[in-house]
Amino acid sequence: MLKIHEIREMIKLIDQSSIKEFELEIDGAKVTMKKSGGVVQETIVPQPVVQTVSAAAAAPAPVMEATPAPVRAETAPAVAPAAPAVDEANLHKIVSPMVGTFYRSPEPGKPAYVQPGDKVTPNKVVCIVEAMKLFNEIEAEVNGEIVKVLVEDGQLVEYGQPLFLVKPE
Repeated sequence: MLKIHEIREMIKLIDQSSIKEFELEIDGAKVTMKKSGGVVQETIVPQPVVQTVSAAAAAPAPVMEATPAPVRAETAPAVAPAAPAVDEANLHKIVSPMVGTFYRSPEPGKPAYVQPGDKVTPNKVVCIVEAMKLFNEIEAEVNGEIVKVLVEDGQLVEYGQPLFLVKPE
């Protein structure tokens, strides 16, 4: 499968060339790029994966019935109260300006830039998005309080993907 940086390089090369249409098929994936009005459009079509399952693996496992043990009131686990619902309509979303890898802290072992409940200002760095070995600091863009972190540390993020919810002040 093609890596994102390889696809980006192909887009740049085609954009700079006089080629109007480009098609490539590798490892079961088909990439088609067409110039339309000077802009490269790309389509990636994954080929279907055929998977065979043996009859032994497809057969359901036998179900064993057990008599449930009586539960006494004092041994029942306590139920945690549900987290309050977040009204996202009034919240500002900090979004990723690029495709890359999301990091909550400046380096492994260091504390995260922000946690839910932290106050932020427009120039406050809230995370890093790594793209092509470049570490891009992402700023809050707004005064407010971090309500929720929407992605996990080390997760790949897409352009425009929401990273944080902020309650503006």
